[in-house]
Amino acid sequence: MANVRNAAVAGLFYPEDPRELHAMVADFLGAVPAAGTVPKAIIAPHAGYIYSGPVAASAYARLKPARGRITRVVLLGPAHRVGFHGLALPSADYFMTPLGRIAVDQEAVKKISLLPHVCVMDAAHAQEHSLEVHLPFLQEALGGFSLVPLVVGDAAPEEVGEVLDLLWGGPETLIVISSDLSHYHDYKTAQKLDRATSQAIEQLRPEDIDYDHACGRNPVNGLLHVARRLGLKAKTIDLRNSGDTAGSHDRVVGYGAYVFE
Repeated sequence: MANVRNAAVAGLFYPEDPRELHAMVADFLGAVPAAGTVPKAIIAPHAGYIYSGPVAASAYARLKPARGRITRVVLLGPAHRVGFHGLALPSADYFMTPLGRIAVDQEAVKKISLLPHVCVMDAAHAQEHSLEVHLPFLQEALGGFSLVPLVVGDAAPEEVGEVLDLLWGGPETLIVISSDLSHYHDYKTAQKLDRATSQAIEQLRPEDIDYDHACGRNPVNGLLHVARRLGLKAKTIDLRNSGDTAGSHDRVVGYGAYVFE
């Protein structure tokens, strides 16, 4: 019998009803003008869809021309609920969303399981939203694909980078990093902080990004570490916060979307 990681935040972060979810994500993607080439990697936010959905869509819309070509997604997000060192894989064979199930790439899992800082830890995945909220966007943009889901704990850029190097692949593989930006500052302060973080991402400077700049700092910095070595170019394509989308200006959360080509 297949081991399935069921959706934990459907009905909370995004709609539980498949038709409603499909319509919402399709609307987000449809509102983004066609632009740019298909990226090798993206960074996108992971909040509730009413807050960060439009920002995430700005990155995911760029993947639509690669539907049928991108067949594997390596998805890394920060741990919000369980503290640990390294990167955690699930034991699951499939991840389930209201839009259907996604197969975990078992060959890739075997390959990276040999690394000392990669472990299997279902507790890190059970209630974690940082990966899950990206899956409906990926399903809508790409159709069918296999998944390598990794929750990132206390891990150095070099450790994350070693995993990315093993799974980098060619045009069939997309790297997705899940991260929000600053948390709970006033609107103007958040804008200033998030602009500085975006500049650090564009300049591929992981040393300039700390935990209070981006909750996904560890996976983000791992990607920047690899991107700098490989000579990728990073670009900010959307930068807003919850005060722009669905919240007050008193205590906002920052959201950015970035593409790496």
